[in-house]
Amino acid sequence: MRTTVGWQAEPGNGAATTPALRRAPLERRDLRPDDIAVRVDYCGVCHTDLHAVRARGADGGGPDPLVPGHEFTGVVTETGTGVTRFRAGDPVAVGNIVDSCGTCAMCRTGRENFCHAFPTLTYGGTDRVDGSATLGGYSREYVLGERFAYALPAGLDPAAAAPLLCAGITVWEPLRALGAGPGTSVAVAGLGGLGHLAVKFAVALGADTTVISRSPDKAEDARRLGARGFVVSTDPGQLAAARDRFDILVDTVSVPHDLGPYLRLVAVDGTLSHLGHLGPLTLDTLDLLIGRKKLSSAGSGGRTGTAEMLAFCAAHGITADIELLPSARVNEALDRLDRGDVRHRFVLDLSDLDRPGPQAPAAR
Repeated sequence: MRTTVGWQAEPGNGAATTPALRRAPLERRDLRPDDIAVRVDYCGVCHTDLHAVRARGADGGGPDPLVPGHEFTGVVTETGTGVTRFRAGDPVAVGNIVDSCGTCAMCRTGRENFCHAFPTLTYGGTDRVDGSATLGGYSREYVLGERFAYALPAGLDPAAAAPLLCAGITVWEPLRALGAGPGTSVAVAGLGGLGHLAVKFAVALGADTTVISRSPDKAEDARRLGARGFVVSTDPGQLAAARDRFDILVDTVSVPHDLGPYLRLVAVDGTLSHLGHLGPLTLDTLDLLIGRKKLSSAGSGGRTGTAEMLAFCAAHGITADIELLPSARVNEALDRLDRGDVRHRFVLDLSDLDRPGPQAPAAR
């Protein structure tokens, strides 16, 4: 086995609080023929990480360690004997899927995110060969099969590119599938990690883009990102004026909410793509019936879509707007993310794991 170091969730006490992560030694598998070892340089902090850590606290811990992190960039340090796509020194990016069955209809068409046997997740998954638990990118090294690593295009800042591998691909897939482009009107609800990238993509694709937000003070930020319109979702007058207006509405709001007000903004035969909150929905089917509207969703992306997205980002100079923190401040990042105190994505710099250091301080 190989050894590295990373940030591991403390065992929970059954309380619905977010337990602290602590610095800990970790084991990675020895390289298989098709594996690469990646020195993780930058890893984004996703709401999924927060939920996973909190769940670990609520259930009192599990038999396997929890190391979050599933959107990261780094450099290949070693390759297995059968690797053909990478060599040591290559910059790479890794997302939230590190394996799939490879044989089902979804996998054969490059949609591994919809693998019929369920994809192997970057953390909290089960390795398909040895049955071990996968440990995520809040660590200095990651080992994976070369199929699920992506060449990081030259010109993209590796820290700001890390969130593209989860937040980016999550909004890219529905925008492409729903035909966002010239002649279409796109609205983005929520201007966080997913939302701000959805705006950048929609604008670069040529769509007339509007941001929907509860906060009027985000209007300037929306315009900076390229949006031409701004709708305050708490203003009944603005909602009424925008009724039946958008061909595509990308909903990135991460807390439970009623979809009705957003569906009423969707044009006849338009689509609301619900991405931000995973869980039960509040929905009146009349909001679909009136206007022949559609409700869709999407999750992550397969290898084909992810490679396409990275090429598009390189061509258009798109990366995430980030706040970069040393990884020793991981608990602060999770705490602030929980409070919505981030603009727009935290990214951890893992280079501090090369130095001996104390455990991360607990969140405030």
